[in-house]
Amino acid sequence: MDGGMPMAGGWTMPMMWMAMPSKGAWNTAWMFLLMWEAMMVAMMLPSTWPILVLYRRVAVFHRHAHASLSPWVVAAGYFGVWLAFGAVAFGAGFSISASAMHSVSISRLVPPAAGLALVMAGVYQLTPLKQACLKHCREPVLYLSHEWRPGLAGAFRLGMHHGAFCAACCWALMLIQMILGVMNLLVMIVIAAIIGAEKLWKRGPSLSRAVGVCTIVAGVAFIAKL
Repeated sequence: MDGGMPMAGGWTMPMMWMAMPSKGAWNTAWMFLLMWEAMMVAMMLPSTWPILVLYRRVAVFHRHAHASLSPWVVAAGYFGVWLAFGAVAFGAGFSISASAMHSVSISRLVPPAAGLALVMAGVYQLTPLKQACLKHCREPVLYLSHEWRPGLAGAFRLGMHHGAFCAACCWALMLIQMILGVMNLLVMIVIAAIIGAEKLWKRGPSLSRAVGVCTIVAGVAFIAKL
């Protein structure tokens, strides 16, 4: 998936959004989703680990059956949500790329649209909804006290519920990553560090606002240079 195709408008289409004649769209999608899920585990597991450990401790304390297996089921539900997020991301990226390849006008609209998307992502970082979702991720004890359900089905449900909140909290950062380079290692490390700091650092809420302001400025500056 390295490299790309120069496009009208002065941008480069990454190879991951293009279906090669020898592979087809479905094979391209599966390859993307496999890499996406591996990336999500690497990026999100450090900040999600506390709630998995806490869940196991609670399950063991209450002597629930399958206590050792339950955290894995929670993780399966959680990363299942991110897999669905990746499927939506691929569908959007693939559709935009396909349209750009067939229309010079659409291709020329991609750079300003990317700048507007950066501004939109930055604005979301400043909203009360972002802070509410972040609060959920920063208070695992309070979250478990409200959402705990026994059994493997309860564990999977909790994982999906937690994943939905996490996706609502981090979708703007994921959008920034997709614009800057969805599989770029440096971008991935920076975004993962921001996500971890937002959730685990005592000044995480302030950091999220600072990232929002910087992203808005970057988006406006990018559009101004076009």
